[in-house]
Amino acid sequence: MSVATKQNVSSNEQKKKTKHPPGLYLLFATEAWERFSYYGMRALLVLYLTKSVIAGGLGFSESFALSLYGLFTGLVYFTPIIGGWLTDNYVAKRTAITIGGIIMALGNISLFGMNNTTGLYIGLTLIIIGNGFFKPNISTLVGELYEDNDPRRDAAFTIFYMGINVGAFVAPLVVGFLTDDLFAVKDSAGKIMEYGYRYGFLAAAIGMIIGQIVFNVLSNKYLGDKGTKPNVKAMKENNSSVDKTIPLTKKEKQRTTVIVILAAFVVFFWAGFEQAGSSLTLYTDKFIDRSIGNFTVPTSWFQSINPLLIVLLAPIVSALWIKLSRSGKNISIPAKMAMGIMLLGVGFIFTILAVMKTGSDPNSITLKANMLFMFMTYFFHTVGELVLSPVGLSAVSKYAPLKLASLLMGVWLSANFFANLLAGQLAALTSTLGMLEIYLYIGAISVGLGLILLALSPKLAKMLD
Repeated sequence: MSVATKQNVSSNEQKKKTKHPPGLYLLFATEAWERFSYYGMRALLVLYLTKSVIAGGLGFSESFALSLYGLFTGLVYFTPIIGGWLTDNYVAKRTAITIGGIIMALGNISLFGMNNTTGLYIGLTLIIIGNGFFKPNISTLVGELYEDNDPRRDAAFTIFYMGINVGAFVAPLVVGFLTDDLFAVKDSAGKIMEYGYRYGFLAAAIGMIIGQIVFNVLSNKYLGDKGTKPNVKAMKENNSSVDKTIPLTKKEKQRTTVIVILAAFVVFFWAGFEQAGSSLTLYTDKFIDRSIGNFTVPTSWFQSINPLLIVLLAPIVSALWIKLSRSGKNISIPAKMAMGIMLLGVGFIFTILAVMKTGSDPNSITLKANMLFMFMTYFFHTVGELVLSPVGLSAVSKYAPLKLASLLMGVWLSANFFANLLAGQLAALTSTLGMLEIYLYIGAISVGLGLILLALSPKLAKMLD
């Protein structure tokens, strides 16, 4: 073989090692449409619950609406435990993804078609159930595309995370236009008299349906046989000596313990982060100056700041992890997550400054805060999320024992269950204890917990590797 031929072969092998498999981009697209559906609905939910019936809402009190929002978003992250267990034992991942997508689409159709309290509870219940099938399985399917020690894995989950946020960025813009403009009823002066919230839910349903069509048409071509069998069955076919009754090894137990410990720490990160869809949304609606000339920015559009920043910053963070890994200076997974938690606390500094300017009483507003305060809050929250969340997903897919892979992914996602329950209660307290006090507590505790995890990170990293 000539030197030139050897160089070409070497070059092709190098490209294969750095290029991601096409299945990643199919999962990227599927997740983008699912997140379009979820975040489109989520951007409207608190506003839909609290606006008066005559204005197109349901007229619930703020405290009840915020508690209900927290319960809903919490349960969305609890059912993946059940869905993960089912796919570990009985249901193929790709089948579960399809079942989940169909059920979630039906949930949004219920919100659109019934447009009342009954439709609300039916719709939210269906979305909760559907997400349990969908969420843990698409994430673990990404992990199956790579070998255990593949250096592209962390970068792949960051790219996948961009898919989440492409959908999350577009959704509030689309539904905000539908609810505040196209389907809104306005008076002669242009003031909105009735919002078209139900059409935002319809858009969410359509997005979910498109995602499922794309996934089912292209999955055989780009995923091959991955995700076509329950985990236990796949294990037995790949290695007849592997059996579910065989106990975990010492290292597997250590890694499982670390996953559970990290999940416990990230509970408070998400409890603070999820204020974006609840108390921060209401604060933006009432206390932020949303005027740009004669145009008033829809409140739901602020929910697009975080995913826009994710899309812009994710490639930078992805390249950073690869560069550090290749140079032997990679930061451990627990240390990265500690940094993410502390960045959440930094973000709340700007919210606190805004509240100090405006106060917490909507009936005595003398001066509204500049939109820049909310942008900076979301900026630091986004950087914290990028440092913490995709790395956590990657860690679970890499270190979880195979026979517990989907279940532990469900456990990881269930941290959001407890986080959102806590987030709902914290948000409800802003109407009684005051926004300034609650945001101070969240910021201070976030920094403190981040420092504790940073101190524990060497021990936890040793248990993983």
